[in-house]
Amino acid sequence: MKFIGEFGQYCMMLGHMFKRPERWLMYRRELFRQMYDIGIGSLVIVLIISIFIGAVTAVQSAYQLYGTVLVPTYYLGLIVRDTIIFELAPTVTCLILAGKIGSNIASELGTMRITEQIDALEIMGVTTESYLIAPRILAAVIMIPLLVVIAAFSGITGGMFASTFTGYGNQEDFMKGLITFYEPFDVQLMLIKAFVFAFTLTSIACWKGFYVKGGALEIGKASTQAVVLGCIFILLADYIIAELLL
Repeated sequence: MKFIGEFGQYCMMLGHMFKRPERWLMYRRELFRQMYDIGIGSLVIVLIISIFIGAVTAVQSAYQLYGTVLVPTYYLGLIVRDTIIFELAPTVTCLILAGKIGSNIASELGTMRITEQIDALEIMGVTTESYLIAPRILAAVIMIPLLVVIAAFSGITGGMFASTFTGYGNQEDFMKGLITFYEPFDVQLMLIKAFVFAFTLTSIACWKGFYVKGGALEIGKASTQAVVLGCIFILLADYIIAELLL
């Protein structure tokens, strides 16, 4: 019964989120602010992690292929490309963002709730779900797929440099592997995952923060729950998308 009640509360929040705003300018400013916080604020950590993930993937894959005669050397680029595009870029990036963005959104909305800022907005006639939640979710849906694309490019670049400078292969063979058996649907699948994961992690974080009750201790618990639930449902959505589209 508790699960049903919380799921209904989550669905009602999403329903109220799509109400038409009264002042578009105020919502647009909030949207741009959230896009900057989510996109630019997360760019450095995404770049660093994706480069090293691509490099580690290339080194470990080269170690597995070392000494094999039947596998061409350019397969290293193919393995790194598919591994990053299918899983590492969308899934790992969004898991990282679930910890960074999810906890930030939950704590921010939770603080507004316990300090009665949300109640003040409701008294002034502002539809708080559409003003506080919709810009955050929309900004995440716009910016996180861009971050995933950057992560994929950075990961493949890191893998190419790692395989070249460590002597596991050369740049020509790696580039040949990148275009071997390439399917445009692979990138489409990556973007589909990015959109779904972005909506999942931000909507859960907004829900946990918007309905928090209590004080500072409850805000900390809500932030932790937002991160944990966001990671769980990202992995669940990853499995469902793979089953449906592959």
